[in-house]
Amino acid sequence: MDTLRVAIVVPCYNEGRRLPVVQFEEFLQNSEVDFFFVDDGSRDNTRDVLESLKAARPDRVTLILQAENRGKAEAVRHGICFAIEREFEYVAFWDADLATPLNQFPKLMEVFAERPEVEMVFGSRVKLLGRHVERKALRHYLGRVFATFVSTMLGLPIYDTQCGAKVFRVRPNTRVLFERPFLSRWVFDVEIVARYLRQVGRAAAMAAIYEFPLHCWVDIGGSKLKAMDFLVAFRDVLRIRRAYLRHSGKR
Repeated sequence: MDTLRVAIVVPCYNEGRRLPVVQFEEFLQNSEVDFFFVDDGSRDNTRDVLESLKAARPDRVTLILQAENRGKAEAVRHGICFAIEREFEYVAFWDADLATPLNQFPKLMEVFAERPEVEMVFGSRVKLLGRHVERKALRHYLGRVFATFVSTMLGLPIYDTQCGAKVFRVRPNTRVLFERPFLSRWVFDVEIVARYLRQVGRAAAMAAIYEFPLHCWVDIGGSKLKAMDFLVAFRDVLRIRRAYLRHSGKR
């Protein structure tokens, strides 16, 4: 992985007190991965925290500052487009709280080395023996209901669309996924898959999208999602299906 140009985009909004700076610093010391932190109009000291990270590794840390809050979807899209324009071979987005530890990132990258046909690797929060996945019971069951709904709407047996650990091989098929703003501020992950499905069809998507059962994922407090957002997410999935898949003839 050291010979590849790899970028991780980290969307940040009011993460001044939550950002696990030490973990980012340790990973930066032991890898050649570039980080693009997108400050999505934070109102706290997030920018100061990010500036200190950049000062320690200016060769590996880039700050992208958005003057106003535009939502996670746009923060991720902006960061990934920024990285793609700089000709990185792989781009990822990763949740700032590191619920998925950065030590999982090389494991996701290994999938690309082993499977040249794969264009996307998604972290998946599956509780299995030998895995350490800690998730609050309510969020787990709501997540399963949502995932089942998404699978039905997409016609694709995907287990976990919302885990904030995803990596993309930069190819023409993946570049275009981020060219236009997303319809949804929160379930843009579903929209990425829907755009890809419309582009390549179900059979090709089944071969090119790989879900990796994470070895470790721990629910971190302080999520910005509210109960109403869960209902909005269902509505957005229906909007996404209407926009991308209703008239798709690809199989």
